[in-house]
Amino acid sequence: MAPSTYYDIKSRRPSARSQRDAVLAPALRQLWEDNYRVYGARKLWKAARRAGHDIGRDQVVRLMHALGIEGARRGRRVRTTRPDSSMPRHPDLVKREFTATTPNQLWVTDLTYVPTWSGVAYVCFIIDAYSRMIVGWRVASHMRTAMVLDAIGMARWNRGNMLPGLRCHSDAGAQFTSVRYGERLAEIGATPSIGTVGDSYDNALAETVNGYYKAELIYGPARTGPWKTVDDVELATLGWVHWHNTERLHGYLGNIPPVEFETIIYDQSRADQHRVGIP
Repeated sequence: MAPSTYYDIKSRRPSARSQRDAVLAPALRQLWEDNYRVYGARKLWKAARRAGHDIGRDQVVRLMHALGIEGARRGRRVRTTRPDSSMPRHPDLVKREFTATTPNQLWVTDLTYVPTWSGVAYVCFIIDAYSRMIVGWRVASHMRTAMVLDAIGMARWNRGNMLPGLRCHSDAGAQFTSVRYGERLAEIGATPSIGTVGDSYDNALAETVNGYYKAELIYGPARTGPWKTVDDVELATLGWVHWHNTERLHGYLGNIPPVEFETIIYDQSRADQHRVGIP
């Protein structure tokens, strides 16, 4: 480097950008520290704007990189969708249209998990898309096909042995592509439907129920402590499913529970039937 270049750089005034960075960088770090160091770029940007800093999101990303800070990352998720490439897959009969005009027209199902002190509890729900009723469920210490078949058995007991025209939609997990799963649905006249691999939108309704199950029960305000055993989760889930079906208000249903919603529909359908006179 030529001496003139060196002295020119030394005497040059800091740019407006560097002066601005010198002010904002410590402010961003302090906001990050004050919020348990969990904020990523998006939330840190929003926090900075709320604090009165006129800063863009891209600038936050750049300064976080320069400061060597980053948001908290969730722990490694337990994979509940394990596709079996050797098994043929049923077509997607739903195409992200999670609506139905009558009960037992479309069921959706999925697996989720709950960590406990004694191991992982796997949970399977079967939901009727028409009323959001949980018609079958199972909690187990494994996620083999047998647990899904148990949930279907409960749904069958609740809804009837023959349900022609029913579609049962799931993701592409090995449990739902197995021969036994397809055979069990065929016994009640139902047709399997499977979305794409690794796309939560293709099974959004089931994912939504799994999400508020965890928010309301597993990590909810009524939770008294860490889950110790799979049996504890199963017992708590039993109570939550009953509440979900009989008392929980669902905005999709006009803020009434699924049982009440279906009762109204069935009463209306009976009232619309023509009465036959008896001579």
